[in-house]
Amino acid sequence: MVPGRRFDGQAWWLRALVRLVLVLAVALPVCAAQAEEEQPDIPPMRFAVVRSSAPGCEPNCPEWISAEGTIEAGTPALFKRALKTLAGRQLPVVVNSPGGNVEAALALGRLIRKNKLDAAVGTTVFTGCEPRMKNCTDKDKDGKAAGYFGMAYDSGAMCNSACPLMFSGGVRRVAGDFAYLGVHQITTTFQRTKLVYRTTYRIVNGKKKIISTRIVSRKNAGSYKTYEMSKGVEKRLAAYLKEMGVDQGVLETMKQTQASDIRQIALDAMLRMKLVTSLDSVDVMTGGAACRPEQPQANCRQVPAGKDTAGVPTAGARPALPQPAAGMPPKEADMRFVLVRGSNPLCNPDCPEWISAEGSITAQAPERLRQALDAAGGRRLPIVISSRGGDVDGALAVGRMIREHKLDVVVARTDFVDCGPSLDCLARDGAHTGLTIDTEGECASVCPIVVAGGIKRLIGPDAGLSVQALGQEEKVKAYLEEMAIGPGLFEAMQRSSGQTQLDRDTALRLGLATGRQSADELTGATICRAAAKPDNCRVMPSANAEAETPAKL
Repeated sequence: MVPGRRFDGQAWWLRALVRLVLVLAVALPVCAAQAEEEQPDIPPMRFAVVRSSAPGCEPNCPEWISAEGTIEAGTPALFKRALKTLAGRQLPVVVNSPGGNVEAALALGRLIRKNKLDAAVGTTVFTGCEPRMKNCTDKDKDGKAAGYFGMAYDSGAMCNSACPLMFSGGVRRVAGDFAYLGVHQITTTFQRTKLVYRTTYRIVNGKKKIISTRIVSRKNAGSYKTYEMSKGVEKRLAAYLKEMGVDQGVLETMKQTQASDIRQIALDAMLRMKLVTSLDSVDVMTGGAACRPEQPQANCRQVPAGKDTAGVPTAGARPALPQPAAGMPPKEADMRFVLVRGSNPLCNPDCPEWISAEGSITAQAPERLRQALDAAGGRRLPIVISSRGGDVDGALAVGRMIREHKLDVVVARTDFVDCGPSLDCLARDGAHTGLTIDTEGECASVCPIVVAGGIKRLIGPDAGLSVQALGQEEKVKAYLEEMAIGPGLFEAMQRSSGQTQLDRDTALRLGLATGRQSADELTGATICRAAAKPDNCRVMPSANAEAETPAKL
């Protein structure tokens, strides 16, 4: 007899072990740029409940959910956990993400919509504790409090790749002038797996009948990628966007952009596609004005007087910057880089543009400048700076970036026409309107380091310029040598016991200034009429024409 076989009426029973090898390819749709080796290692998305540290907002301040990092398969579960801690409070989600897993992004978007939350593209700058610090929170004991304090900015924020799918879930959706939102084709990675099955079967009337099958081993068999959207994925995304009230133009833009590239969607195009619901920025949800007494938003929370927040660090209270002594002017806000277009009607339609750099130079300044330069699309726009100083390392990095991009610098102040880059004032066509004036422009402390990075370096006749000893002598000395500025400037800095004023002639003699011209040399109304037109001139289309490529800043 054959072992394992017995006779039973008309049936022959046979138990056998069969090794069946099967290679499966499992599709994992991901929105991610292909040059992964060139991308920074961005941690997985984390969620933190944040309370505004804006001076003067207490006791009633806005709060929000900061969502920063790469979207992964487990991110929706983390978001659910964060929502549970809020006990039903509806806080806006402020997202800053390079993208990631498509299915997870769709799940996040649906969670946001299900809970009727708003969404904004923005980055949170924490004051005091930060989420990735171990054993560090600033909670105020009431069980529903924000775990952290900070300020939200659109400058330097991004929502790319799969992130716009998450963002689409917001009831209100905003992305300011300085935020970057981009999409591209979905990359589908097929993970190949080699499976070995154990099958038990019987033979009945000469025919094989399988009784059971189970996997006995599983091995990785490699992977391969495709860079075109499948019909199935396209159908699901189209249905999702329709569900969220977003125009299909977003999907068309994704399909038309190669997976190895990324296409920024301009703010006015986002509005047309209904990807944003207004032209506001993150400030409309997280700024101090969100909690105005006459109509506070749902994310405002009043902390009773007994729950003391006096120890909460205010935005901008950074140890690297000395506090002003009695009688000194109040501390500057952190430096912002704002694209400005000349407002003189004599220059239309071809007017000069520049980047206004005003405020305290912090460690975040280099990244904010980089975002502004990226958005400017490679155009060489001069920097119009006014600053009382700040962080040495931040100034060195900004100066080197200015030199790397071959930009000119002038010490002057930008006077915004109609309105400036504030909560209730939005840029048109990507730029605010204004003019430069030397009066009240100032450059002190570490600011001359930034000026030293310029190719053409100008100090207006009425602008204030002063130097002082900064410490980190070796770094500063090496930097000035790198910028081909003679030793006289460094020696003048070292000799200063405090702030030492420099006039324009002295700045010329020391090599900090390259000419006697004022800011009009770089930003005046008539410079775009020259035969050799400067790089910072831009012709605006007529009121009835639509710009083919909107400004990106």
